[in-house]
Amino acid sequence: MRAIRVEATNGPEAALPAEVPAPAPGDHVLVDVHAAGVSFPELLMCSGQYQMRPDPPFVPGSEVAGTVVSAPPGSGLGAGDRVAAFSVYGGWAERVAVPVHAVFALPPGLSFTAGAALPMNYLTGHFALVRRARLEKGETVLVHGAAGGVGTAAIQIARTYGARVIAVASSAAKRDLARQAGADHTVDVPGFAAAVRDLTRGTGADVIVDPVGGDRVTDSLRCLRPEERLLVVGFTGGEIPSVRLNRLLLNNISVVGVAWGAYWMSRPAYLAEQLPIRHHGSGARRLAFLE
Repeated sequence: MRAIRVEATNGPEAALPAEVPAPAPGDHVLVDVHAAGVSFPELLMCSGQYQMRPDPPFVPGSEVAGTVVSAPPGSGLGAGDRVAAFSVYGGWAERVAVPVHAVFALPPGLSFTAGAALPMNYLTGHFALVRRARLEKGETVLVHGAAGGVGTAAIQIARTYGARVIAVASSAAKRDLARQAGADHTVDVPGFAAAVRDLTRGTGADVIVDPVGGDRVTDSLRCLRPEERLLVVGFTGGEIPSVRLNRLLLNNISVVGVAWGAYWMSRPAYLAEQLPIRHHGSGARRLAFLE
């Protein structure tokens, strides 16, 4: 079958079309891939810079959407079902085999393209805000990288849980995208801390979602309310920042790590907690939070 295979870990340009063996489903769900996501971790993986470092050659692709070819008995899935799946590897191919717990039927009307964007971005955002931050209704959430995949997902999830959202983005076009995603306010990167203080009448944000890192972390800590939390989601800015611990001490601030993949891979049942499954008359499994 056709696939995009990484021949050497020297960057995305090493991801090339190739013929590879078709996967054997075993006790997994075999999926015909109609759309596959391209995430920031996969770009790092192509350069050998991610914490997961498969030996080349390998086929990347951690999130896909498509139709079921075959599924194990009792899985609630059948041939022809439209699904989204978190494949970890192998999704940049015509077919991929995925464990049952990481495959979920798509509601009618949700496109394959949208479905392929769900697993990494939305489940990371949900894990960050709901489990790690324990977000409460009425809190103010600041989202960095607000026009990116995790950023737009975090905006929508925070709004769903009744939070007020301030989005930080580096251009007018990106800020417009954040507003379309549901942000209550949008601000530019330069001066964002002062803007947050103005918008919150000096009290600051309750939760900060930061998939960017780099030199904005210090200002993020400055615009947090005492006893509140900064969520470290990633480092798309390219630099892993250092934090002066006295800043945490003086305002009783929490810096909270968010590693969704590392968490659920050792606890596969957690995916079902994030995505409650409703069994309809057809027996198909659906993502309840999408309905």
